[in-house]
Amino acid sequence: MTEQSHWYKDAIFYELYVRAFADGNGDGNGDFRGLITKLDYIQSLGVDCIWLLPMYPSPLVDDGYDIAGYFDIHRDYGTLDDFKAFLEAAHARGLRVITDLVLNHTSDQHPWFQASRNSRVDAKRDYYVWSDTDEKYPEVRIIFLDTEPSNWTLDERTGQYFWHRFYKEQPDLNYDNPEVQAAMLDVMSFWLDMGIDGFRADAVPYLFEREGTNGENLPETHAYLKRVRAYLDQHYSDRILLAEANQWPEEVVEYFGTGEDEFHMGFHFPVMPRLYMALRQGDRTPVVEIMRHTPPIPDGCQWCMFLRNHDELTLEMVTEEERQWMWQEYAPDPRMRLNLGIRRRLAPLVDNDRRRIELLNSLLFTLPGAPIVYYGDEIGMGDNIWLHDRNGVRTPMQWNDGPNAGFSNAPADKLYAPIIDDPTYGYKRINVAGQEADATSLLDTMRHMIHTRKESLVFSRGVLEFLEPEDTAILAYLRRYQDEVVLAVHNLVDEERRTALNLYSYAGAAPYDLLAGATLPIIGHSPYEVDLPPYGYRWLKLA
Repeated sequence: MTEQSHWYKDAIFYELYVRAFADGNGDGNGDFRGLITKLDYIQSLGVDCIWLLPMYPSPLVDDGYDIAGYFDIHRDYGTLDDFKAFLEAAHARGLRVITDLVLNHTSDQHPWFQASRNSRVDAKRDYYVWSDTDEKYPEVRIIFLDTEPSNWTLDERTGQYFWHRFYKEQPDLNYDNPEVQAAMLDVMSFWLDMGIDGFRADAVPYLFEREGTNGENLPETHAYLKRVRAYLDQHYSDRILLAEANQWPEEVVEYFGTGEDEFHMGFHFPVMPRLYMALRQGDRTPVVEIMRHTPPIPDGCQWCMFLRNHDELTLEMVTEEERQWMWQEYAPDPRMRLNLGIRRRLAPLVDNDRRRIELLNSLLFTLPGAPIVYYGDEIGMGDNIWLHDRNGVRTPMQWNDGPNAGFSNAPADKLYAPIIDDPTYGYKRINVAGQEADATSLLDTMRHMIHTRKESLVFSRGVLEFLEPEDTAILAYLRRYQDEVVLAVHNLVDEERRTALNLYSYAGAAPYDLLAGATLPIIGHSPYEVDLPPYGYRWLKLA
């Protein structure tokens, strides 16, 4: 087995959409040549690893998750040589790079599917899941409820139905076919040989289909994913697999296996909506309950945590009552909703309240797991709910207050999506250059949080212990690793709060405010009082 460090356990990830980041050739689309010119900025944030959304040839029905070819770069983004140049430039700055590995499905434009639908006896027919009836697997839920009436679509040419868990333009691969299993290992090798540092594996719970099941988290799926991990470990060193399994934590834990035979990392989806619930309710209970509901994970593994990403803010793992409440509170306009979620960016979700943006990021950086920052959220970018599907949170990065926000020198009508130009979130007001010139900006605060977090392993590796002050508006917890202890305290309401915490075990310690750089009064043998402004937070090292 190859050597594996645990760099990913301590990493901070930066998720970016190549099309949205920087246009290097003036065609209105971001590309790898443009991205190379922005690597110094990404490095300056203090992040460790870039996660790239799909950059493969695609008709873009699902913004690149419908892959028409696994071994090339989408023409809008450049060439394989451009990608190699980007990878070399990122590695030269100490930045790792992971890309999306879309295992579950291809585009219907992929040559495999074009051959598969050509006839019932084509050599590629068995690369996909076909049926004479659309009544198989009735227990399997429909994920894209807004657009797809069924997981089956009739192919007029051959008179059979093909299976798809997402858009009908994304037929599912047939993992009962050994050729498909081997083909996806070849896809992995192609990109790993190029030097990427791992994969974020998309939609992994759905690889196999079995009658009488909901088609998720099946034993056959885990067996194949273990084969993927074994292949990775056998042929490559120090690379990672990150699971996108939108499931309850006890189900996601299964994707870690023993800690050495399946995924290194997994997203903790259910935490995210509960951060917003706790903030709007002014009550820590939703966060405390979901974290206590989270099983321990193997030593070699790590959760991935996020506030927002390229998809909708999913509300799959809340009750129907909670979902309706979240829609009412955070997405009152139906255009803000999609499937079982909310298609909004971080800043608009909290009404552009800088205090709440910072508070949520403090939670992201101090709760267990590796944080992911979504491009543009570090400056408080807005969204465009008038754009189709999830494109509203995938608008061009706002670099400065010049033409096209510094994203592209193409004519404005040639941009892949319009620059946000409203009075609140428009590029004249929200941009990198303006915030770099302002020592009190959100960007400066984000950099400070990131660099402070990286100075100690307690945030990435420490155990979590909740404190339970009488005031439920206070979310406080200890993080402990080896001989280091940090107390994180958060005020979830728009009022000043003084909270008394049971810190008797640390009597004699003088708490040091890591973010403010100040020493607080020594802890005694009575409840320790901490003052917090409205939506305030503190990271206190108990020295």
